[in-house]
Amino acid sequence: MKAPPTCPRCFGSLHGPNAWSSAWRCDAHGDILPFQPPRPPSLAAVETLRKNAVVPVWVPWPLPAGWLVTGFGEVGDERTGDRASVVALCGPSISHGPADVLIVAEEPGVGLGAALAGLSGPDPGEGFDAGPPNAKIEVLGHPTPLWCVGGPDDRAVYAGEALGNWLWTIVWPAEAGCLVALSELALLDLRDHDLDLPFGAFSPRLGG
Repeated sequence: MKAPPTCPRCFGSLHGPNAWSSAWRCDAHGDILPFQPPRPPSLAAVETLRKNAVVPVWVPWPLPAGWLVTGFGEVGDERTGDRASVVALCGPSISHGPADVLIVAEEPGVGLGAALAGLSGPDPGEGFDAGPPNAKIEVLGHPTPLWCVGGPDDRAVYAGEALGNWLWTIVWPAEAGCLVALSELALLDLRDHDLDLPFGAFSPRLGG
């Protein structure tokens, strides 16, 4: 049986739409968009996101050597379309062994990126971009600044903005965060490109 949607801000259970309201509701966060059960890596998952996503579905391309796509997630439903997307990847880091990466695109206020980053959210917070950027990532051919955002010690979190949406990159372990700063990653939107993605084992990082 398919797992029910959860809250994108705390991954808690939701009250579904009813005769009085079309909204999903979290006891802690009120009316929210639902975080759908994460999808294992497959062509079917790619096609579903390409069809439903209102925001970009970012993937580094070309992938760093040895990297695999390990799952997908989205926030939204048939009524709203997907207002947040997340792509999971894994592979060797520059110098710290294997690493897991989540790349999130979301509309302001959704809260999935902050929740996956271990922050209270829903967004990076005021002043996160006050100083010079800590990294730059190429988005559709344009250099895009990212700033480190404080979070749990086990991961490195970068946040910025692209195409009017939040862009998050979250890396485990924290020591592998230099992958974002040093690998010259270039992001493409899967909605616009038919890429031959290599798939790996389903990521355990997509549930919070």
